[in-house]
Amino acid sequence: MARTQHTTMRRALRREVAGTIGLLADEDDFAAMRRYRTFTFDDHKTYLRQAEGLLRSLASDGGHTTIALFDPEEYEEYCAEAGLDPDAPASRTRFTAELAATGPTVPYDGQPLSDLLPDLVDEAVRRATWEYATMLLARLGACAVCGEDIGRAAFSRAADLVVQLLDTSGPGTRHLVCSVPAAPETLLAALHAAQDNEGHAELDETEALEFTTVLAVGIATHSAAGLVMRTTEDSRPDRVQGWRLHGERLLPLTAAEVFDAYCTDAVSGDLVAPESGVDYCAAPAIGDDGPAGGHRH
Repeated sequence: MARTQHTTMRRALRREVAGTIGLLADEDDFAAMRRYRTFTFDDHKTYLRQAEGLLRSLASDGGHTTIALFDPEEYEEYCAEAGLDPDAPASRTRFTAELAATGPTVPYDGQPLSDLLPDLVDEAVRRATWEYATMLLARLGACAVCGEDIGRAAFSRAADLVVQLLDTSGPGTRHLVCSVPAAPETLLAALHAAQDNEGHAELDETEALEFTTVLAVGIATHSAAGLVMRTTEDSRPDRVQGWRLHGERLLPLTAAEVFDAYCTDAVSGDLVAPESGVDYCAAPAIGDDGPAGGHRH
């Protein structure tokens, strides 16, 4: 009887424990882990199928589980710095715990793993983009002329521009995308802004921070950055507007320029068929209070 009570209590406690699974979403990453003797899987599809089964089992017990991307290179570096044997399950467990605390994760809510993995990859890309953009701003240092911190000033200006964009775009739900050319590849950030009943913008704070940081990189580095906003409103066609960054201002694109930008594949340069029920519109100038040339340094 006592043993049954203890088992019941342990099961109850298990439902109170949150866990994280470090997942090898990419076949190349999976192949890299196979060099470890204690990593016993030899087929990526089987590995993912077993992982999904484990997630469902944990969810059926009432547990809350998050998933993180397991990167073999980062794992190897972590083990080297911490003095751990990388060919040990306990080391992988400790690394996964570190990912849960510091890395991008997504919660498992019972959805198929095939639906969850793209969200996890997107979250990892978002985090990496923000970290890289933040590093770029920090490296710029102070202006040689006035002593002002260039990155901080650019971020402040970018925040002003985002507020102006949301204030001047009219009613509706907005989806903004900012692209900034940078080495080794273009920085991209997206911001979704809904409206409450009083017409005030409702933002995800993390999205807003990432979006503003990427726009700030464009301002600070005088890049040929671009910004597109799509506005959705009941009973009206979606409206698409665009701007190009010039100094600390966003200069509006004409309707024809927006159409060309929106209907051209960014990678191949091929034309993409325009969507039906979408209006490509000229936009107002944003940031006319700022200098056209940006912060000089």
